[in-house]
Amino acid sequence: MQPGQPDMQMILQQAQKMQQQLMAAQAELASAEVVGQAGNGLVQVTTTGAGEVRAVRIDPKVVDPEDVETLQDLIVGALEDAARAAQELQAEKMGPLAGGLGDATGGLGLPGLGA
Repeated sequence: MQPGQPDMQMILQQAQKMQQQLMAAQAELASAEVVGQAGNGLVQVTTTGAGEVRAVRIDPKVVDPEDVETLQDLIVGALEDAARAAQELQAEKMGPLAGGLGDATGGLGLPGLGA
């Protein structure tokens, strides 16, 4: 190894450790749940941190056959709120891993991981 050259064994070990951490974070996101809501909680949508819809709860007060549009808007709003919450959770769990990857590889960066 020449002076000033990165230690490839160390870089590979760090990349492998980060890959394991990334896989653990992805598994945690797949099982973590977030709740989005609209209409002060009249409509709630539960999704995983990965964005899979798990449940929808609609308060009977908003079920009006004469005003289906309001209910539709509330469902869309709750889905958007759940998606926002899932993105925040993803950033919290994955951000430190993706952001640190460039540093761990001596600035080489790996495509698709935010580096």
